Amino acid sequence: MPIVTIEGVPFAVRVDGPETAPALLLSNSLSSDLSMWDDQVPRWSRQFRVVRYDQRGHGQTPAPPGPYTMERLARDAVAVLDHLGIARAHFCGLSLGGMVGMWLLAHARERIDRAVLSNTSPYMGPVDLWEGRIALAREGGMEATVEPTVKRWFPEAFHARAPATVERVRAMIRRTSVAGYIGCCEAIRDMDQRESIRTISTPTLVIIGANDPATTPEVGRALQAAIPGATLAVLDAAHLSAIEQPAAFAATVEAFLRPQ
Repeated sequence: MPIVTIEGVPFAVRVDGPETAPALLLSNSLSSDLSMWDDQVPRWSRQFRVVRYDQRGHGQTPAPPGPYTMERLARDAVAVLDHLGIARAHFCGLSLGGMVGMWLLAHARERIDRAVLSNTSPYMGPVDLWEGRIALAREGGMEATVEPTVKRWFPEAFHARAPATVERVRAMIRRTSVAGYIGCCEAIRDMDQRESIRTISTPTLVIIGANDPATTPEVGRALQAAIPGATLAVLDAAHLSAIEQPAAFAATVEAFLRPQ
């Protein structure tokens, strides 16, 4: 995995697809790494220059000292584009990645052509919820977070139908550093983008999971309503819709990014 140093931090970055194709920047969820997009990249890289990176403290990117904020995480994404010499890119982010995308769309809109915000929310209270998750990781390490996370991310039927995929996600969670997880939890805990998203002018698609218990369909519809001109797609999935419905997710994103 290529490691590039950005503002003193060694980030894991991977690029797939033709160098001359339109760029597509992908941003991962909390407790995941860039492998969460493995199902989509073979398809997307036929027509996009797909850029993936591990967030701070996730995958192969170490966790520098905090505090972490949504602005800090979003500026990391901008720095990845700068390092690659990409002036503008399409964007697709899921959960935490979608929150990063909201910041970019409100504060660095000149860098994004079209954006997909999936299974995400501009505000994720209450504070006690995040304090509980932080305490769990501090006391028990990432192992203590694994089962509560996969239970929240996937319905029971998917656990039964795709045990190998769920195990792949468990391994991804275990690869996350405790410091990186806590830092990103704090960034989500302290985030409130409910007003700034109303200034977004970039073409935006909001994807929601019909069975998502974390960022519920109601939250997704409110997000779409708050972003001027945003469109909506609903997938038969819970929270990690890109993994639970990989083909449908890939086709939905592709159709939005390359309108006929």
